[in-house]
Amino acid sequence: MTGPAVLLDAAGIAALIPHSGRMCLLEQLVAWDDGRIQCRTRSHHAADHPLRSDSGLLACHAIEYAAQAMALHGGLLAQAAGGVATPGYLASVRGVQLHRWRLDDLPGPLDVQAERLAGDERQLLYAFTVRHDGQAVAEGRAAVVLNTPLP
Repeated sequence: MTGPAVLLDAAGIAALIPHSGRMCLLEQLVAWDDGRIQCRTRSHHAADHPLRSDSGLLACHAIEYAAQAMALHGGLLAQAAGGVATPGYLASVRGVQLHRWRLDDLPGPLDVQAERLAGDERQLLYAFTVRHDGQAVAEGRAAVVLNTPLP
């Protein structure tokens, strides 16, 4: 990625997204620019992970990791423009492919990438990929609706 590369830790990330405490799943901002973001985390190993069930941390929860990367991307863009991000809501996911059952049994970090494909002041479209050791774990597209006032 080109552009302003910034490294943030979990506290810096938590300051820019609406998730807090254990629900802030990302631990490190690796790189970002106007169109993309890359984050890394090992939070999928936590025995007290907030999304973990008796079956473990299922691969479908990779979507939440991607959604948090998208939220962080919005926060970084707003901050770079001198403002604050508009809150958004995950409206839909499409074309999602899960390449495994679980995340908690992966030994290394997860790399979470999101690319902004389109958007305006009301909605955004991102493509995302969550990888482990270079291999895709989950991928798809996500639509985000921004909390903008109605006319």
